[in-house]
Order: sequence, then structure tokens, then C-alpha cells
Amino acid sequence: MNASRSGSAGERLAAAYLCDYGYQVIERNFRKASGEVDIIAVEGGTIAFCEVKSWERMPISGLEQALSRRKQGRIIRTSLWFLQEHPEFADFQPRFDLLFVSNGSVEHIKNAFDGRGAL
Repeated sequence: MNASRSGSAGERLAAAYLCDYGYQVIERNFRKASGEVDIIAVEGGTIAFCEVKSWERMPISGLEQALSRRKQGRIIRTSLWFLQEHPEFADFQPRFDLLFVSNGSVEHIKNAFDGRGAL
């Protein structure tokens, strides 16, 4: 399976996982010039901007390299665009999550980084 198909399959699995745990997925692959957010989902009063990493061979310990400060910054900037375009979510508490998909399972790391881009 090529990387693009693997990524899409991982994102579908991650979105289904979130739905199973009571989240409402409101957007997938939200893109702006600043970057992309894989999944945007709400749960209660929280809006989660989720990065999905699909790896079949790399252990979760490699996430720090895969989610660099630069990548975090792009996700943060793109999430600000989303909130600007969708004022209906202005009162929601933003959170930056990571969903690690490997061998058909999902590990959900809430608050994987904060709005300053720190892992």
C-alpha cells in the first residue's frame, strides 16, 4: 500500500474511532496555505484539531520526529483559519490531539501539543 492510501485509510480509521468515542467529526483534511488539519472534531465544548499518523513499522516513540515544531505551527495556524471561518465554534475550548494508527489500532493522545507548538 502506498503512503497516500495508507494515510487515507488511517484517517478513516481515526475518524471512525473518534465517532465511536462520542466525537462529532465536522471536517476532514481542512486545507489553507498555512497547512492542513487532518480531522476537526467536537466533543462537548471542546474542538479538537487532530493530526493523524499512520505507521505500520515505526513505533510510537518516533512521534516527536514526525510532529516537529514546524508541523505543529502549521496545524496551529490552520486551526486559527478554521475558527475565523467558523464563528459558531468561537466558544469551544481548542485542543490539539494526535491519533497514532498502527496495525489497525488507534492510540489517541489528547493535548499532544499546546497552542504555542510545544510537544
